[in-house]
This record gives sequence, structure tokens and C-alpha cells, in this order.
Amino acid sequence: MRRRPIVARTFLALTCLGGAALHAPVLHAPALHDPAPRVPALHAPAPHAPAPHAPALRVAAPRAPVSRASFPGSPAGGSGYHSYAETVAEVGRIVAAHPGIARGAVYGTSYEGRDLIVVKISDNVAVDEDEPEVLFTHHQHAREHLTVEMALHLLHLLTEGYGRDGRITGLVDGHEIWIMPDLNPDGGEYDLAGGSRRGWRKNRQPTPGSSAVGTDLNRNWPYRWGCCGGSSGSPAAQTYRGPASESAPEVRAVAGWVRGRVVDGVQQIRAHIDWHSYGEMVMWPYGHTRADTAPGLTRDDRAAYAALGRSMAAVNGYTPRQAGDRYVMDGTLGDWMWGTFKIFSYTFEMYPARGAPGFYPPGGRIAAQTARNREAVLRFLEYSGCVYRIIGAAARYCGAGKGPAAAPGRRPAPA
Repeated sequence: MRRRPIVARTFLALTCLGGAALHAPVLHAPALHDPAPRVPALHAPAPHAPAPHAPALRVAAPRAPVSRASFPGSPAGGSGYHSYAETVAEVGRIVAAHPGIARGAVYGTSYEGRDLIVVKISDNVAVDEDEPEVLFTHHQHAREHLTVEMALHLLHLLTEGYGRDGRITGLVDGHEIWIMPDLNPDGGEYDLAGGSRRGWRKNRQPTPGSSAVGTDLNRNWPYRWGCCGGSSGSPAAQTYRGPASESAPEVRAVAGWVRGRVVDGVQQIRAHIDWHSYGEMVMWPYGHTRADTAPGLTRDDRAAYAALGRSMAAVNGYTPRQAGDRYVMDGTLGDWMWGTFKIFSYTFEMYPARGAPGFYPPGGRIAAQTARNREAVLRFLEYSGCVYRIIGAAARYCGAGKGPAAAPGRRPAPA
């Protein structure tokens, strides 16, 4: 694949030190906020790039590094789910096993000081190539632990399938794929601390002037924040939007990272899935209105969104719908991604469809419910370079000079 003239970042391997210990291992990533760390990187460079010189960063251990699998009342019923520390360790193992195609970085810090990590998967992983970029985000809401397992499933699927499955190999070769496994580690750890199931949704940031704790991350994004009755101004509410948009450090970190993917004035991320539970739905913007079209969302935009959404729902058994048709929600990640950058952004609500077991499925159901999305994800990746292709409008919207999906040197997405 053609390299960009300027490499925006170099991503070093996330290397797990200490095996499966419950304390977070060292992660090796580019220095995003520390110009002179003392610990050098401990991995071999990718075969397609010169040895990177970025120093190592260490992921801070969680304040309460406990195993969700050890909780008597855990969602796993005694097994299956990963704590923050276990997630970091598993990500480290995956990246260490596949250094040629997987690299990681720390892109920010949660309110309580846990590092927020992102993994890049691509054939020429150490180089910022001119390829369609795709982002997967997970665990905005603390009690939605199944979404972290979905992130780990995707990491295994794409790394272990590379070189063995022709379809996966082609998708990794032709894209830069980013996975953020845990946007809300503080809330997730709090939700299950001490063996409880608190049903906690928000982050753990105190609210000035109130005894209430936590902001709903998925109501804190700056596009149409607090506009339309789809969030709450009460700090005690589950959908509290925060005192200002991007007031949550976790939201601010992701937003800053996404803005950093603008290269030469063009946003490189073409498509995005934000994973949630539960409801078994594939949803698309807008959430702040029930109208099918609205400023910034044309008939063709909506037609492309709906066509791909229905195609993905047809293979995972979910219900396809515009987000606002479920209920009005403002300040959401999906609306911000589309409204600000025209990134085709979907929200997947995972198992169950309704009722029990709600946010806490037994661990024995993790494998089936993550694997259930395999075909939907691959189909999503195939169309991600130009989603308009699914409605036969690629020439109109993705032709020469109309954005990164059509840049010279790009491998076209398969039909």
C-alpha cells in the first residue's frame, strides 16, 4: 500500500509483561504525553518499516485490579468476563503474538487515572498509509461488559484470521483498523467492585456542586449537546450530560484522537461502530431527531446508512433502525461522528433483545454472542471505504477527488 509522505504517528507493540497476572502489564506505545520515559521499547519492529524510536509508556494499574471472573455474582456466573487489568493483559498478549499487524498506544487517561488504549490492525502497521480507516469503540456505559468481550473477539478474529482466511487477510491489507476496547474503565470496575452488580452506567467523575457522581459519556459529545430533550441536566440522572460537552476526560480523549486523524484537511476514518448492550439493534444517526433526514443528513446519506444497516442486521439477527426511532438522544458519539466529520457511524446494541439477562448475560453466552457479529463486521469493513456503494452511488460520492475512499493507491473494497 502507498505510504503517506508524512507519518502522523508510530505505534509500538503493546507487550504484555508478566503473563496473566491481574495487575496491568506494561504496554509499549508511542509517547503521547511523556517526551522522555526511562523504559525503552522491548519489541522487534514491524517487517515493513524501519525500527521506530518512540519510547515506551506504562499502563497504570487499576486502583482495584480484581477479576470479574472471581465474583460470586459476576455476569459471567464465575467465568468469562475480563476486568480492566485482564483486558489490558489480553490485549498485550494478542499484540505480542502478532507484531507485524497489530500495534497499540495510550491515547488518554480516565478520570481515575487508568490509561485508555487503542489498537491498530493493518498489514503495514507501523506506517500511516493512505488506506480507508475504520474505528470500533466499546464500553461507553459501565454496565455493558459484553462490549469489552466484543472488542477482544474482534482482536482475535482479525489477527488470528490474517494469513489463514483470505477475506480477513484482504480486509486487513486494505484498511487501517482501530479498536478502542474500553472507553469507561473506571465505571466498569466500579460496577462490579466487591462482587456486586450495581447497574452503573456513567463514568466516575464527581459533579461540581453536587454529591452525585458520573456523566453519561454517550450524552457528552459536542454535536447537538443537550439540544433536544434527549439527555438530562440533573447530575443524579442516568443520562446526565455533564456541565459542558466534552467535560468527561474519557470523551475528550477520544474526541481529540479522532480529530487527530484529520490528515491534509481530510478525516481518514470513513466508518465506525460503537458497541453497546442491550436490545439487539443496528442503529444509525441521527439520534437527536426522529426525522429520517435533517440538516447534514440527506436522502442519499440516509439511504446508504439504512441499506448497510439492514444488510448487517440480516446476518446477525438484530433489528435495523434509525437511532431516534428508538428514543430521542442528544450528545451521542454517533451523531458527533457523522455531524462533525461525515464518518458513517453505527451503534450496535448487543444481546439480549429484551429483559433478562439484561446487562449481565452468563459467561457461557459470550462466545456465541460475539461470534454472532462476525459476518456483520466483515460486511461492514467491505463497504467502509465508500458506504454509498451499497446504493450504487459510489461514482457520485466517492469518485476521484472526493475524499480518502478514492485516493490513488487505495485498494477498492470488494463488491
